[in-house]
Amino acid sequence: MSPSAFRRRARSAHLPQVSALTFRRIAIVSVACYALLVVTGGAVRLTGSGLGCLDWPTCSHASITPSVSFHPLVEFSNRMVSVAVTIVSIVAFGAALRRTPRRRDLVGLASGLIVGLLAQIVLGGIVVLTKLNPYFVALHFILTLAVLADAIVLLHRATHDDTSAEPVVGTDLIWLARILLGTVTVLVCVGTIVTGAGPHAGGPGAKRVPIAFQEIAEFHSDIALFLIGATLATLFALHHAKAPAAVQRRARTVLEVLALQGALGYTQYFLHDNAFVVELHLAGATSVWCAILAFYLGLHRHPAAVVAAPAVTAAADEAAIGAAAHSGVASAPA
Repeated sequence: MSPSAFRRRARSAHLPQVSALTFRRIAIVSVACYALLVVTGGAVRLTGSGLGCLDWPTCSHASITPSVSFHPLVEFSNRMVSVAVTIVSIVAFGAALRRTPRRRDLVGLASGLIVGLLAQIVLGGIVVLTKLNPYFVALHFILTLAVLADAIVLLHRATHDDTSAEPVVGTDLIWLARILLGTVTVLVCVGTIVTGAGPHAGGPGAKRVPIAFQEIAEFHSDIALFLIGATLATLFALHHAKAPAAVQRRARTVLEVLALQGALGYTQYFLHDNAFVVELHLAGATSVWCAILAFYLGLHRHPAAVVAAPAVTAAADEAAIGAAAHSGVASAPA
């Protein structure tokens, strides 16, 4: 064994093994942390605290921590959530490497958390240094949802065995679910433009997206209504196809969350983008994203892995038969 290989083995010997149950718990925490990051990031923007910390990665040129005032504290609190997300992402990746047995799919998904985290750090710095450029702010939000999706898939895969996915519904129903997934992606992207064109710039003097707010808000509403209609059609198709009860239950959850989100959206519009309602709407958007992803992932199942019995070779069979015969001869009466 080479010296470098020996050192690697010695280091790994000191790291604890991670059970499948412990890894699932870490995956749950990662989903919760990234969902929380979406909500706290929205709070920063809605309170006008986007430039509460004027520098990055420090809060100011002279100090890492903020001054004792509202906007710096809000922005710094969001950065602390980002620190928690960083720790959880690193722990998830390390746990995937030390999981027993190690699975390549989980290592890959946990690596996605690290890549997404690094991209968020860089993009977050650009957002601050460009004084809340609305396009970078929108991209930062979309990136956070993408990493949240990676965490949700990680949790889903960690809950099932490493076997090939088998659909539990027909191909037409899977395509309907893909339409829902594509529509909610478009809805979220347009929603970031609505926010970028609205009154909540995130800080004083921040640029806005040069588009008529009412027009883009109504377009956003049209997409949401289409998504609700497509969800109703999917529910009807699932019932007609006698899809598994769990699949239909997840589809009903999607519809319920969409109905609540639609009510919040119209309330936000008629209250002229009240900050508190916008924050609730943002949390609702995160819930819709998670619900539709969970519904889509639930359309496939991963059968439990079958542990094969140890194979007995022909040579071993012959040896066993020969030993038995020899024993019989030795014990026969003279």
